[in-house]
Amino acid sequence: MTSSPEPKPSLAGKSSREKTRARNAAMRAQGLRPVTIWVPDVNSPAFKAEAARQSRLVAESPHDAEDQAFIDAVTDWSEE
Repeated sequence: MTSSPEPKPSLAGKSSREKTRARNAAMRAQGLRPVTIWVPDVNSPAFKAEAARQSRLVAESPHDAEDQAFIDAVTDWSEE
């Protein structure tokens, strides 16, 4: 006799906290774990100013052609 998979408990009417806990438990059951990654806020004025400063330094560098050649060599623009 074959048994059908157990029905998943309904999340209807559950709080977002309960839904999140259920989702996290399901992901952990699959052998996964949560990871938090902090990345720069590209919309912040400080980030924009620093990006502009670094771009200006590269553009004004006496080695700009060599720098660009390196970037071109390690960049793969092909679409897979």
